[in-house]
Amino acid sequence: MATETSKDELLQLIKRFSAYLTVKISNLFSFNTLDSRSVGAVAGLAVAIVFTWRLLRSNSGPQRRQPKRQASTTSSSVVTTQPNAVSLPSGGVCSSSEDLRVQNVVDEFFQPVKPTLAQIVRQKLSEGRKVTCRLFEVILEESSPEELQIVSQATVRSSVLEVLLEITKFCDLYLMERVLDDESEQKILAALENAGVFTSGGLVKDKVLFCSTETGRSSFVRQLEPDWHIDTNPEILFQLARFIKYQLHVSPTRIERTAANVFSSPSLEQFFGCI
Repeated sequence: MATETSKDELLQLIKRFSAYLTVKISNLFSFNTLDSRSVGAVAGLAVAIVFTWRLLRSNSGPQRRQPKRQASTTSSSVVTTQPNAVSLPSGGVCSSSEDLRVQNVVDEFFQPVKPTLAQIVRQKLSEGRKVTCRLFEVILEESSPEELQIVSQATVRSSVLEVLLEITKFCDLYLMERVLDDESEQKILAALENAGVFTSGGLVKDKVLFCSTETGRSSFVRQLEPDWHIDTNPEILFQLARFIKYQLHVSPTRIERTAANVFSSPSLEQFFGCI
């Protein structure tokens, strides 16, 4: 009789587990696309089922019967005592405890996993493989060709370096800027080299392009036909909106979106959630 009761309890526990797992899976596949966290959760599902099955078997296995104690009767006492007897909890308490255990086991395998920077870059860039980006106010601290002329050397923004290096690993990146003289070009190349941008293997000096006008930068972008262009000049972004799939407007002040394919962010690193 005890064995049949244990089997019934095990069957009820498995049913609760299946019902709760069904809800989890329906929520997981309610999106149109699955990201890496969802795929990982599905992969862990098989492990969860095996783990839970073993857990339920170990907790609900057949129990040994305790031999009945002989009731000792004497002339002075007719009361039978069972010191090892244990009172069973009510059905409601047992059911609630089992539901909680099942929920905890399933929840453990559906905990959200923080994505890596590489995963964020690929997701944000929508798997785009070619990117063009201006230098001033995005990669460099300097904001104009005139400012670059009066400083002894150009400075790469430290906060953007990690994102920049990750983009070079995944994308064909071209950097471009308007300069006033050859000395400014050398300052920029030296700053990028000192920051280690060229040592990652994804960016070479030949992919750093210079021009003398803003129109020249726009022409570079048109010729390269990137998936993404990153700029601070709203006029250039507006002109290129018809030709480039996606664009990012880097500006400290949020402006009205000029086109559906033009995004906005205070900085490149903030666009990827690094700040």
